[in-house]
Amino acid sequence: MHRITVIGGGLAGLTAAIAAAEAGAEVTLHEAHHTLGGRARTADAPYRRNEGPHALYKGGPHWTWLARRDLIGPLAPLPPLEATRLRLRHHGALRRTPPLAMLKLLHRATRHHAPVDTDFLTWATELAGEDGARAAAHYSAVALFHHDPGALSAAFVHERLRRATRLPPEAHYPRGGWSTLVDRMATHAWNLGVRLETLSRVDTLPEDSPVIVATSLDAARRLLKDDSLTWPSGRTTLIDLALHPLPRPRSIGGPPKGDAFAVSDLDAPGWIERFTAQDHTLAPAGEQLIQGQIPIAPHQTKADGVTRAEQLLDLGFPDWRERLTWRREAVATARTGAVDPPGTSWRDRPAIDRGDDVYLAGDQVASPGLLCEVSFTSALTAVSLALGRTCLDREHT
Repeated sequence: MHRITVIGGGLAGLTAAIAAAEAGAEVTLHEAHHTLGGRARTADAPYRRNEGPHALYKGGPHWTWLARRDLIGPLAPLPPLEATRLRLRHHGALRRTPPLAMLKLLHRATRHHAPVDTDFLTWATELAGEDGARAAAHYSAVALFHHDPGALSAAFVHERLRRATRLPPEAHYPRGGWSTLVDRMATHAWNLGVRLETLSRVDTLPEDSPVIVATSLDAARRLLKDDSLTWPSGRTTLIDLALHPLPRPRSIGGPPKGDAFAVSDLDAPGWIERFTAQDHTLAPAGEQLIQGQIPIAPHQTKADGVTRAEQLLDLGFPDWRERLTWRREAVATARTGAVDPPGTSWRDRPAIDRGDDVYLAGDQVASPGLLCEVSFTSALTAVSLALGRTCLDREHT
């Protein structure tokens, strides 16, 4: 029987532990915190917020992997009426539909191959003009959270824009927050015989078994003492709010008025979402939980992101200051997954195989996918390599 050590108990670590145990390995997982989940943790009640807005995209192979093991669990569907409440800020005003130039770009982009070695803004401007290109780039921030998506590889941004605008939407929300998904994965791992060690910080790698380092890239760099483990990521201001609901009297001949479901900023990257629109369990009865993630540049501060978030709140959530019951702000650095500059792709990121039976898994390493999909696919690849096989059995992919 193979023995494998997994360091890190987030989505990547749990996926690696499950896949290795299913393949017959004896697995020990070490997590430095007292709870599993990594960035997929959900805060305790009364406000069950995730570490920034989260959604599980249905189009990736990880969805099938989770579904085959009955790990996805109950989802919180967005009511049809709420789905009509997506709002877009463009040229300072709130609107219900994308600008014509952006729609033209989305239509034309489906018939063109986006190049790896050209930035998205340059490529998209040639297709539909600068205004449409900038609006589309900023909208794509919902799937990459970078302060300047237009400066990234056209192929990288286009794929995320395509996934984020697909109909019906790919984004789904585990009922009760991401911790419910983490709990199901942890229970499944435990039932497979995985030894789950929390409050277990690892400072020295074990020498008697292959090791999968499923931490952030920064933590992996320190643990492995390898300065080459770097890759660009996003930096964001997180803002979480609880509000009393806005009275929603019905207008004559129209739908009830009220808060937006979400506000996407097309003037600059940013996204504000009312998570209780689809899952009322995330906040006490009579309150709304709103979360925003505003990308900020390296020279900008948390306050810069808060200012932009409040501008979106002013547009999409009338009188929100008078209805405020709770608020939290934070800055997240290098926690939004890898972003690929022009001339690079996922293949150029830090390799999974680090030699000497050490393997990386996480959302900034050399593996394809959207957001947390990179963690899943890199974890499966790491297990495959650790077990000395070219790929996992079909049963486990």
